Amino acid sequence: MMKPLIKIDFVSDVACPWCAVGLGNLNKAMVEFADKADFEVHFRAFELNPHMPLGGQDAMEHLTEKYGLSLEQVKANQIQIRARAAEVGFNFDPNGRKRVYNTFNAHRLLFWAAHELDLSKQAALKTELLTTYFCLGASLDDEQVILDAVVRAGLDPIRAQEILSGVEFTDDVKQEENKFTTMGIHSVPTMIVNKEYLLQGAQSSNALINAFQKIIA
Repeated sequence: MMKPLIKIDFVSDVACPWCAVGLGNLNKAMVEFADKADFEVHFRAFELNPHMPLGGQDAMEHLTEKYGLSLEQVKANQIQIRARAAEVGFNFDPNGRKRVYNTFNAHRLLFWAAHELDLSKQAALKTELLTTYFCLGASLDDEQVILDAVVRAGLDPIRAQEILSGVEFTDDVKQEENKFTTMGIHSVPTMIVNKEYLLQGAQSSNALINAFQKIIA
């Protein structure tokens, strides 16, 4: 008997720590549920800071301004997120991220990976970009840093460099971002399962498995 196919649109940003937690939980849930269903995961573009200029902004300054929190609250939140991320295989830099960057080029490369290569390559690149920013504490503005992530993911750095140097996939990514914001998605991670079920936030692997059970039932 053929297993049902669960299709997931994982709407997220590579500069979102909860997206790393959510991805780790999803990976865990998919492994545990592999005997009951097959999965097809497509990473979709969402930018937390689409207007961030080159050079970025100091992370603490950005987070206190954006969320109206004190420095102490931000630091406490980061400790909590770091612990959750470590549980699912992302060992965040203990000193936290230094700056917040624009992620548009990362999304262009993720679009390339999915559409010119395949979804497994896109997933590998997504993991490496999250690792680059949160675990290595590296700059997403630095082209070489992004190309290093491309190499670690097993993708072609020459083709990636070609994309970064031009405007390929610019319109595609903008259309994708507009599509999901028009649908009312304003926070990430958000998962759309089989184009009809919405799962928001970094849900635990158990919560995801419960959702998958209901969906295939």
